[in-house]
Amino acid sequence: MDSPQQPKKVNSKKEAKGCQNQSSAPLQKDAYARLLSQHRSSKFSMYLEQYAKESSFQREGNGPSTLLKAQSDRLNIPQRERDLVSNDFSDSSDFSPSSMKSKGEESTLSLYMEKLSTREAQQDCDRKQGVSVRQRQGQRRDTATSQDGDIESGEELANLAQNNDSKKHQKQLKKNKDANRDVASKEMDLFVGPGQKPASASRQEQDKNKKTKKKSLLKHPEEEMGREAVLKSGTDMQMSRPKSPHSKDKHPKASSVGSPANKSKSKGGRGSKKQVFESYMTSEEVSHGLKRGELIQGQLRINPKKYHEAFIPSPDDRRDIFLDGIVARNRALNGDIVVVQVLPREQWKVLRSDTDCEGCSEPETQRDNQGPLAQRNPEPRPDVVVEDQCSDQDDLTVKLQNMTLTHAGEPTSNPSTPRPNGEVLQMTAKVIYIVERKHSRAVTGFLKFLPEKPFAMFSPVDHRVPRINIPLTDCPEDFRSRPCDYTSTLFICRITDWAADSNFAEGQLAKTLGQAGEIEPETEGILTEYDIDFSEFSDEVFDCLPKNLPWSIPAEEMSKRRDLRRECIFTIDPSTARDLDDALSCKLLPDGNFEVGVHIADVSYFVEEGNALDAVASQRATSVYLVQKVIPMLPRLLCEELCSLNPLVDRLTFSVIWKITPEGKILSEWFGRSVIRSCVKLAYDHAQSMIEAPEKMFPAEELPPIDPEHPIDEIHQAVLNLHSIAKNLRAQRFSGGALRLDQLKLSFTLDKETMMPQGCYIYQYKDSNKLIEEFMLLANIATAHHIYRHFPELALLRRHPPPKAKMVDELQELCDQLGIDIDLSSAGALHKSLSTALGNDEYSLARKEVLTHMCSRPMQMALYFCTGVLKDQQFFKHYALNVPLYTHFTSPIRRYADIVVHRLLAWSLSCGSKLGLSTEEVQKQASHCNDKKTVSKRAQELSTELFFGVFVKDCGPLDSDAMVMGVLDQSFDVLVLRYGVQKRIYCKSVADLASFHHRKVGKKSELTLVWIPEDLEEAPVEQVISIFTLVEVQLKADNAPMKYSAVLRRPGGRAS
Repeated sequence: MDSPQQPKKVNSKKEAKGCQNQSSAPLQKDAYARLLSQHRSSKFSMYLEQYAKESSFQREGNGPSTLLKAQSDRLNIPQRERDLVSNDFSDSSDFSPSSMKSKGEESTLSLYMEKLSTREAQQDCDRKQGVSVRQRQGQRRDTATSQDGDIESGEELANLAQNNDSKKHQKQLKKNKDANRDVASKEMDLFVGPGQKPASASRQEQDKNKKTKKKSLLKHPEEEMGREAVLKSGTDMQMSRPKSPHSKDKHPKASSVGSPANKSKSKGGRGSKKQVFESYMTSEEVSHGLKRGELIQGQLRINPKKYHEAFIPSPDDRRDIFLDGIVARNRALNGDIVVVQVLPREQWKVLRSDTDCEGCSEPETQRDNQGPLAQRNPEPRPDVVVEDQCSDQDDLTVKLQNMTLTHAGEPTSNPSTPRPNGEVLQMTAKVIYIVERKHSRAVTGFLKFLPEKPFAMFSPVDHRVPRINIPLTDCPEDFRSRPCDYTSTLFICRITDWAADSNFAEGQLAKTLGQAGEIEPETEGILTEYDIDFSEFSDEVFDCLPKNLPWSIPAEEMSKRRDLRRECIFTIDPSTARDLDDALSCKLLPDGNFEVGVHIADVSYFVEEGNALDAVASQRATSVYLVQKVIPMLPRLLCEELCSLNPLVDRLTFSVIWKITPEGKILSEWFGRSVIRSCVKLAYDHAQSMIEAPEKMFPAEELPPIDPEHPIDEIHQAVLNLHSIAKNLRAQRFSGGALRLDQLKLSFTLDKETMMPQGCYIYQYKDSNKLIEEFMLLANIATAHHIYRHFPELALLRRHPPPKAKMVDELQELCDQLGIDIDLSSAGALHKSLSTALGNDEYSLARKEVLTHMCSRPMQMALYFCTGVLKDQQFFKHYALNVPLYTHFTSPIRRYADIVVHRLLAWSLSCGSKLGLSTEEVQKQASHCNDKKTVSKRAQELSTELFFGVFVKDCGPLDSDAMVMGVLDQSFDVLVLRYGVQKRIYCKSVADLASFHHRKVGKKSELTLVWIPEDLEEAPVEQVISIFTLVEVQLKADNAPMKYSAVLRRPGGRAS
């Protein structure tokens, strides 16, 4: 019995038998010639469409019909070809090696049709066989796990007759070497698509160029790059949708490998180039279309696992609009703001809402080898930790996992007819205009040599970006003579153009990064791709900084501020933090109440509005925290010295001071500019020790250096008082309806010299973290009310919309079917449910993590905005915090939005100048901050992915329990409990699996795995996989750099 871990081996046997059924090479050639003719034939195309319709009717229980037979008779489709299509269009979620083996006698046409019709079903399949060139180079970023390999690249279908490990089949290929080269040539022609010359004419032209083609292939048999180039972008447009092979909206009319150096040439001797993409509408047409409601504007999100799928949000805020294939995207890239035109209703897609299949462990956002956000430097900032858990996800990328396309190419006969199993229609559209190119157009990837071409092919790491033609003059000097030397070299390329008559973009190499798989080159690639400015600050920026060092506060400035230098004020931060934004104070008053102060670095004093420093800070918008380093928003002189609230030095601050009762009730409030002198820099661990040992007398050697004016006991008591008040504030927040979605976060310990990972652990969020969080939230809320009260048209606030209603309803239905008592009616109700719904056994926390992940998916992003733009105050609300107004005030060293808020606050207090921005300009800056926060978060995630990949390689294999988070029809997602990472396991890649079966009842999805018994005399072992199932996995490094897989272990046994 063949192993299900090697489905390609099964296919290779089928292909081998197909070859053996051909008596000679010419017969094989004729079979492919017939295939080409049939693929281009409108009669055959109509037959395929009718068959898809009939398949749909039969799945719905309508039974077979005479329509198909009548259609085929009318079109004169031979019975043999009908049978082949019937066999290969069949689709089942069940899999067993024996059932695949039974198809071994099918012809080459059958194999092709099988590839064509089951492409989406195969995307969960392990496609790696051996170590390919791509694996040596490293996989493309933001794609599926290593089991997916190059499944989304054109190379998979390019090597239809070559990508297998069957020695028997390879021997047959060698025997028919010349014939296969001819086949490869015809495969290229096949992917040129509809709209070209008839098959017979194409074959004649191919014969004319046959000698040249063979010569090229013989020179570089291991590359065959000319063919590969065409296949890359042509595959998903022309092979993935059997529904309408000739649809002009979804498939290119021609394929091209043109470049600036080759524009005058015709491709393949076929004459002038033909249009691949539609021309964009004019801005006037777009404006009128938007006003009339005929067009829709939104941000494009491309599925990182299936790059031919893209989405934009629907205006009714319900189900996303689907864009099918590269042609529908019309040269727009991920993140671009586009205008789309909705396609006719008969071209809409059939979906089944699949909440239980939403367990995609990696939404942008999100990733396959990714662990949660690294917390080395620094730990999560207290004032945003709530949002980071539930609201700052890549909203649209998460939402694309809410649904599963069923029988993707299937036309619907009556779109308004309700479909079984909750199937619904989803609008489809095409891009007709790009409003803003938000994608940087910079990508990392690898160069591939194309024999006898004046350009090289750049293959991006990110599947969602097209392949790019690079002039050879732009490549390294010896690339033409020694291309193999650059096989594993990582480059940065910038797209300069993408013509409407080409499948390929044009670009220029920007930089050689180094060897793929090394952390620093990979990190630089991430920063460049996401347009994160990590360059050194310019001399013009440094000219804006204080010149006389060491700097001291001018006497004139001191006279304008409240002097708090003698107060007991201290910081609590991660032990490695160097940019200390915030400090706390707590003094007992004679009446038994407390004076509590939050003191924030006064960055706006040093960053004057409108100068060069302000310009670069507003452009960077945020510091970016990677595992091994920080990309600062401000020069280090400011963020680590003059602004940082370091101990035992005078620092300028903005303070908010409350008179507050022990129960947390605020009696009075004061805002103002101040001067402080921190008496000690405590780490979270120091503060936690004080909280856990309230009676202990701490010796000086257990703590950092302390100002002698403030004894240790005074600091200890202040920490205890703050902790007591914070507990009351926290209880009030949650009883008042706030929500917190805690998710596991991975931290690393690094070698101080090499900065390579020595170990990793789940970050523990303790009472000392909660203490800081409560007072930062209190300060942000107070500041939001203050600046909105003074500037209702100009305040920069932060809102968090409620979750998507449709997704919440589906999640509620799933939880009901799973027997989980959860209330999703409000943020507070959800928080209460998560605290009580999952029992108290040893795995209750794991179940809570899984449920938290499920609940986070419907959540929307939190966004900065200007209050003058949104007229209705009900839209200002922050859902997770359940407060009407919120902003960011407490981290101006690392967030530009906070600097704007500080300026507004100073203006309102008459201790600063008027803000030099209009409502529209504040909104523009708010939108830019939103964008930069998103890419910063993504870069942090990818940095963690790199480091954990290195850790698995150096320290693996790693064993752990895991809990199932979501179930698809051929795969399932797990939360690896020991490390907090989320991985997808593909059933067809599991060794020792005899078969697997999928079934779904309502929203509940379930897989039954049938294991081959270790003792063949025993019965097979069945394992049922559903949400919350506990399994054992082993994390193992892949052949591709930085990548790793989760291998399912046999129940009670070894890894499989």
